[in-house]
Amino acid sequence: MTATSTAPQNRTEPRAEKDDAEPDTTAETVSALRAEVRRLTDRADLVDLLDRYVNHLDRDRHRDDWFADVFTEDAELTFPMGTYEGFAGLAAFQKMARTTFERTHHHASAHAVAVEGDRATVRAHLTAVHVRTAGEPATHFDIGGHYEATAVRTPEGWRVNRFSFDLVWSTGQGPQGAPGH
Repeated sequence: MTATSTAPQNRTEPRAEKDDAEPDTTAETVSALRAEVRRLTDRADLVDLLDRYVNHLDRDRHRDDWFADVFTEDAELTFPMGTYEGFAGLAAFQKMARTTFERTHHHASAHAVAVEGDRATVRAHLTAVHVRTAGEPATHFDIGGHYEATAVRTPEGWRVNRFSFDLVWSTGQGPQGAPGH
């Protein structure tokens, strides 16, 4: 058995020549590394935040005590069937979802993150399966689309203050008031 290398063969990048007029200093390098670590950490934290939201929708759908883990108290969520404001609005939205569907499965992907100081925008794709009766999983309401969330940095970490879902497609019987139903 012969070992194979995954390293490119005979590919060498030309080395950038240092400009002697502006040498890098250790302080500049450390500052640049800190900025890059902050950028990467913010991105990871924001993707985790939005993933936490879709996981709560599926795993914690019978509880409302998780809202502060994801949202600011004045958060506004906009869906095709309406806008929900604050924790009271979130509770109303959750009640509608859990009384209409016994099971759900949400999946977000392709997160695009833009951070400006203590504010951020996250855009992603979202698909979800909504099962009315757990004993009949083949009968479901499915949706797909995009969302845009804005988040703010708080003492507890990033929190969503605005969330807007743009429905691209749906199949099956949706909740009362949903487009086409």
